[in-house]
Formats: sequence, C-alpha cells, structure tokens
Amino acid sequence: MHGIAASRQRLLPLLLSILTLGCASPVAAQALRVTVPRATPPGAAVVARIATPPSTVAVSLTVFGESWPTIRVADGEWQALIGVDLDVRPGTYVALAHAVGPDDLDSQVTLSVAPKRFRRRVLRVAPAFVNPDPEQQARIASEAALIRDAYARTSTEPLWRTGFIRPVPQPANSSFGTRSVFNGQPRNPHAGTDFLSPAGTPIKAPADGQVVVARDLFFTGNTVIIDHGRGVFSTLAHLSRVDVHEGDRLDRGAIVGLVGATGRVTGPHLHWALRIGDARVDALTALTALRAER
Repeated sequence: MHGIAASRQRLLPLLLSILTLGCASPVAAQALRVTVPRATPPGAAVVARIATPPSTVAVSLTVFGESWPTIRVADGEWQALIGVDLDVRPGTYVALAHAVGPDDLDSQVTLSVAPKRFRRRVLRVAPAFVNPDPEQQARIASEAALIRDAYARTSTEPLWRTGFIRPVPQPANSSFGTRSVFNGQPRNPHAGTDFLSPAGTPIKAPADGQVVVARDLFFTGNTVIIDHGRGVFSTLAHLSRVDVHEGDRLDRGAIVGLVGATGRVTGPHLHWALRIGDARVDALTALTALRAER
C-alpha cells in the first residue's frame, strides 16, 4: 500500500503538468499580435497587420490619438490603414489594438516615425491667390465648410480595401510636403502630390468611391473629391474638365475628368491629395501600402 501511495504521489505532479499544458493551448490561440513597419517617415500611409483569434468580430487600432479604419482580410487576419500626418514629429508612438469577440483582447506595439526634411519652393501666382479680397475670403470660407462637411459624412464601407492605382501615367515631382512660398509669402505645406501631366490627360479614379465634391473651388480650380469610405478621401484638383457629378458612385479606374491648369497653379498638372482620417499623406505611399492591379 505504501508503494502504491508513493507512486501516486510521484504521478500527481506529472498529471498536473499535463493538465496545465492542455489548458495553455487555447490561451495561446487567443493571442492578439500587431505588426507595423519598423520605421516610417511623416506623410506616409501605413498598413498595420493584426493577427486575432478567428472568432474576432471587430478590431480597433488607435495611434496619434486617433482611431484608424480596419478591415478583415481573412479569419484571424485584419489590417488597419494608418495615416502619419506630414507634421507628426519624429519619435516613438504607441499603437493600441483592441479585438472584440467572445473574449475581448488588447495589445500594443510601437510605431517609429523617422525624421524627414521637406524641400522648399518659391512660386509666382496671381496676387489674388495670395491676398484674396473680402469677397474671395468669404468664398474660401464657404468652400472650406463644404469640404469639412464632406469629410464628416464618410461612408462606413471601406471601398479602398482593393487598393489604389495611379490616376495618370505621368511621373510625380515629389512635391508632397514642400514648404511653399507664394509671391514671397510662406504658406501651408503642400499636402498633395503633383503629376507632370499635359493638359487634356484623362484622370482615373484612384480607388472605388463616391463623388462628394465636383465643382470649381477658389484655390484648387475644378476639383473632384472622392470618398473611399471610412475616412479615406482623394482630392483631384486643377482639372480642365469635370466628367462626374456629386453623388456618383465610381469604380476604380473610371474617368473623372481631364488635367488642366485651373485655380492657383503655374501650369497644367494633376494635384492628387490623399487624406486618411485627419492625416495628410503622400498618395504615392498608398500605392505600395495597399497594392492593386494596375
């Protein structure tokens, strides 16, 4: 009897160990992991990849004090589209992820923003575009309110999920973030990417979306703003002709108009500005962050 009791005492730790290992597997399967690029410059569109339990029904990601749109790409696989505004200071920022499911989970990862020096350009334009008169200032304020309202009414559907394409085939001149001086007076950083396209070049919708603005604006001339959903917007500016209307639903690649030289410009080109949440980002970075078939 003593031998049997001794054997049971020796077996008990082993059984407890086996039971503990058996309980560890489900816990490990509940892991929430977030992966971001090692370092990114200001003005970039960044994709965070989030691994979750298959039972997860929603994921949120917060960084820079803002929540960013997420999409499910497969069971247990999510992506978040983050905009690093061009004025974000270099440093290390904490990204917080929250997964909703049978068991809510939290995780965090650090996102490093690397230093970047933006160039400076000096331009000459019509004086009215630098020092508008009171009537023009009232128009500018009205148009700014129109755009803010459009941004506030974004679709809940992430139409950008299939990726972006170049709106024109010509090269860009790396103008994003440039500190501009118009007629000797400093102005806000250039928050778009300019493409050196000849007048009359057809312009394609960079991604699926809905037209929320299609009209002549003071600074950007003939302008089309497309809501790609979940706070992601494209602005296509300085068009010579607009071929879409407000409320139109567009497929990626649909023609929205022609390149021109309307508004505050020095010559024909396409200005493509991309906005993710409140962040102004270089549209070229979205081409690689979310790849689409060209």
